[in-house]
Amino acid sequence: MSDTRPEPFEVFALRYATHNRQRSDNFIDGDPHDAAMPLDYYVWVARNSTKTFVIDTGFDAETARRRGRTLVRDPATALAAIGVDPAAVEDVIVTHLHYDHIGNFALFPKARFHLQDIEMAYATGRHMGHARLRHPFDVEHVVGMVRHVYQDRVEFHDGDAQIAEGLSVHLVGGHSRGLQCVRVLTARGWVVLASDASHFYEHFETGRPFPNVVRIDEMLDGYRLLKKLASSPKHVIPGHDPLVMQRYPAPSSDLEGVVVRLDVEPNDDGERR
Repeated sequence: MSDTRPEPFEVFALRYATHNRQRSDNFIDGDPHDAAMPLDYYVWVARNSTKTFVIDTGFDAETARRRGRTLVRDPATALAAIGVDPAAVEDVIVTHLHYDHIGNFALFPKARFHLQDIEMAYATGRHMGHARLRHPFDVEHVVGMVRHVYQDRVEFHDGDAQIAEGLSVHLVGGHSRGLQCVRVLTARGWVVLASDASHFYEHFETGRPFPNVVRIDEMLDGYRLLKKLASSPKHVIPGHDPLVMQRYPAPSSDLEGVVVRLDVEPNDDGERR
């Protein structure tokens, strides 16, 4: 009998920026502990022998300056460190259209962008008339994606969809109306790239939500969905947690602090090093 199982993917998290915050900034109703809880910013890559997917594209130096973030390396340099040339990438999955997830789309001239229908409708619709709701978006990024629609370079998805064997997107919502997570088959099982469906491990582990939220019910339901889609809670990768860089190994010693492998078992059974 032939083996018909899909080929598993290697999965990487590439850290490109950081932002200092306190614990009280990261939970609705704050937090009683006055301690630092910074955000790290990532792009992700899933690849096997036939396909390479880039998940989100990060932001550039000008956006970092304008929004008070610290860019530690540009995403193109981080991608090059694992042998990915943005100019050759054919598929980019956009988890949502916030500035830190779609800011470098011009680096991918050959790519088709996978996006939820509802996210485009939200980012171009009446709700953007509210300053609080439009703050995480950059109008030039949104307009750029509209241009890609007119160039037939956007693959829209209406809810859950299989993009390739062993890789699918799942509508979560909550943080943004069309936020999607990515489920990837790896050698260690099903890994779920949560993106902003859970900024930190602590969000989905405790059910205490992040304050930047459009639909809190969807965000809370999303924590359950992430765990349902993953092979175990240790297979869920939050979107902004610095612990990701501690829990997973770098592909090589020269990439310590730059890139980690998510398709291998976490260090020390997933605990802080």
